[in-house]
Parts: sequence; C-alpha cells; structure tokens
Amino acid sequence: MTLPLIDKSAKALGLTCFTATQWDKASHREASATRAWAEAQGFTAKPGQVLLLPDANGKPLRALAGLPQDANLWAYAAIAAALPPGDYALATAPGNATDAALGWALAGYRYERYRKPAAKALPRLVWPKGADKARVAALYDGMALARDLINAPSNDMGPAELAAAAQSVAKRHKATFRVIVGEALLKANYPLVHMVGRAAAKHRAPRLIDLNWGNPKAPKVTLVGKGVCFDTGGLDIKPSSGMLIMKKDMGGAAIMLGLAQAIMALKLPIRLRLLIPAVENAISGDAFRPGDIVRSRKGLTVKIGNTDAEGRLILADALAEADAEQPELLINAATLTGAARVALGPDLPALFSTDDALADAMLAAGRATADPFWRLPLHAPYREFLDSKIADINNAGDTPFAGSITAALFLRDFVSHTKAWAHLDVYAWTARPKPGRPAGGEAMGLRALLQLLTQRYG
Repeated sequence: MTLPLIDKSAKALGLTCFTATQWDKASHREASATRAWAEAQGFTAKPGQVLLLPDANGKPLRALAGLPQDANLWAYAAIAAALPPGDYALATAPGNATDAALGWALAGYRYERYRKPAAKALPRLVWPKGADKARVAALYDGMALARDLINAPSNDMGPAELAAAAQSVAKRHKATFRVIVGEALLKANYPLVHMVGRAAAKHRAPRLIDLNWGNPKAPKVTLVGKGVCFDTGGLDIKPSSGMLIMKKDMGGAAIMLGLAQAIMALKLPIRLRLLIPAVENAISGDAFRPGDIVRSRKGLTVKIGNTDAEGRLILADALAEADAEQPELLINAATLTGAARVALGPDLPALFSTDDALADAMLAAGRATADPFWRLPLHAPYREFLDSKIADINNAGDTPFAGSITAALFLRDFVSHTKAWAHLDVYAWTARPKPGRPAGGEAMGLRALLQLLTQRYG
C-alpha cells in the first residue's frame, strides 16, 4: 500500500490540533465567525473530533481537530479516520511528529485480499516537519506484514506459506535463509517441532524457519516466534468456538517477522537471527497423544499432559537452539495462553524475563510507543506444577492456577545460557476495532521492541 503521506501539496488544508484546554484558550483569539461556526457545530476539541472551517464561498478553508492530553499515534489515527478525503498539513502537532505520521498511515490500513477494495479515498497528510520518514515506513511495513499474515485464513497461510513469506523478506534484505522440513527435523534434532506438526497433511508438513542477517561481529540478537498456523488442540480437541480465530495462533511468528523486516530496513547494527517453528496442530492417526514422552532438542524429556499446550513444545526446541549460541539478547513472542488474557485482557501482552534490567527497558519502551507490556513473575515455586514422575517436565500442569506463569516457567527450562531473555505472551488480535486498529490481526509489541533495540544498539 502507498502510504497516505505526501511531501507537499498546493491544495493542502492547514490542520490545527488542540487539546480541549488549548482550544478553550485559543478559541478566544479566533475570528467571531469561526467561534460561532465551531459553537454551532459543537466543536470542543474532544479527542478525534474534527471541524472544517469554510471560507466566504462555503469551501473548506482549514481544519481543526481535537487531541487528548497525552497525544500518541492512535490520537492521530482517529483524526485521519474522521476527516474527509483531501490533503492536509499540520499547522500544530502536539506530541511526536513521527508518531503523528505513523498513526495517520495506520488509519489507512485495510485487509482486502478476499474482497473488492474500498473505493473511498484516504485523506493524505503532508509529512510533518521532523518526522522520521524511514522509521515510519519501516514500522508501517512491518506492522502491515504482521497483520496481513495473521489475517490470512489458514487454508492460505500454512507452514509452507509462512516460510515463503519469511523467505521473501530475507531475499528483499539479502539475509541468509534456510528451512528444515518434515522428517529432516528429526535428523536435525528438532523432535518437538516434528511431533506437534507431523499429523498435518504432507503439503503442510512442520518446518523450522531460520533467517540470519547483519555483521557477524555485531551484537547477537535472536528473535523466536511461535508459528502454529492452525490449532485444533490436537487430540485434546478444542470446542468449535475455540477454533474460530485459531488462524492467529501464528501471531508470535508474524510479529517477529514484521519486526525483523523493520530491523533490516533500518539497518540496525546488530547480528539478527530469526527462528520460527511453523506447524499445524492437526488431528490424524499420526497425531501425538496425551501421555506421550519425547526427548527434546535440549535433551530434557517432556511428558505430554495436554496436546493443546503445543506452542510451548515447538518453542522449546527453537529456544534451545537459540540459547546454544548465547546471544546477547533473546526474545520470543507467542500466542501462548488463555490465562494471560484472563489476567490482562486482550490489549496487554504478558512479559516474563530473567533479567530485571531488560524487563524495565521493555516496559519503558512500551510506554514510550503506546505499545505496552505488563510484567508477570517467573514465580519459581510454581515450577512444581510441571513436575512429572516419569519425565523431566510435563508440558501442562495438573492445576488450573497460574497458566501463563507455568507456561513461561516451562520455556525457561530451555534457556540455560542466555542472561537477557524475555518471553511475550500476546493476543495478536483486535476484537473491537479502533482508529488505526481494525478488527483482526495486530502486531502487538512490534513498535516497543523496535524502540528497545534502537535505544540499546542504535
């Protein structure tokens, strides 16, 4: 999509943005006709409220808009969504110019692969002074890629298609790329990835996607994303209502691929590795079973307490591989547990980390980008909930308590050497649409993670 941002326009209307307090003061300096028109139209500069001011002939002369006190990118998305088509130039832009441009761009995002594109033209914004054009483009493209991948139905977004999307990103940025497929996973010692995905049809065989980019001498940053392209729950089958949006169960992979694309587009000075275990958790005669025990890549034996706790299994093998290199920073993202959504709702990804300084930096980055996390504890005593009498660990505890924490503790057992590790349990979905965030896939955490990496290495 071409961004609704332009370098200049002779026809652009001046757009002045106010908070309600600012408008209350500024309105007294406006011409009496302007004040009367604003009053007649009920304009009080409420967030997202817009007003076109006419000239003597009734044609739009300039525009006013309302912002909240803490204006962020979503405030500008709301303005863009409310304005009619046309060109606009910000006369005043409280907040960050880059955020204003990105919010405006995201207001135009649509997923229209399966229907006729909307005919309505989008309002265009002249690039605000001081906006970082490269960053806006990288963030928009990364978020749009993640959203598109999550929104795609599973019949068109299986493990092979996810791998193809990653390969396309790798080719565009001259990254190295390889993928290990099907039975080759056993030879390469990724037994958990193979086990979870082996029941799927041959053309939807499990695979491990591996992308590498950057100067080998630069700080090593490894990203891991859960790529369950559809989750039936396996033999512990989900109810039909639980499968309705299980196409989004590869949301962690989509977010990390979108983030990787943004990192490469901005040429951050890091050595990037992206690992995506991509599977379909299907049901067939070859499906893995409750009670099975499998030796993982790390060597730990895992008892299957529940086949619907499959995401942590494929992540375990990928994290063990990532951890073996002892990267300076290791972050994984996954649509892992319903328990995290019960605790924090749909908007707040749960953050777990073994490094307090890293967790604090991630929380700060989330606040700075209106892309928040909420830290939950890796409460060590709960590890006993995963104990097994016949294996090193159970993939699902025998208690309904602390489901997101026990899932994080399961993953922690596969990260032994890397000091700075963080796990994000994300929803990756917007159920109730908002300006700039249509219903469907959402790249939760992408902006915050790019902010973190920029501050840490940029």
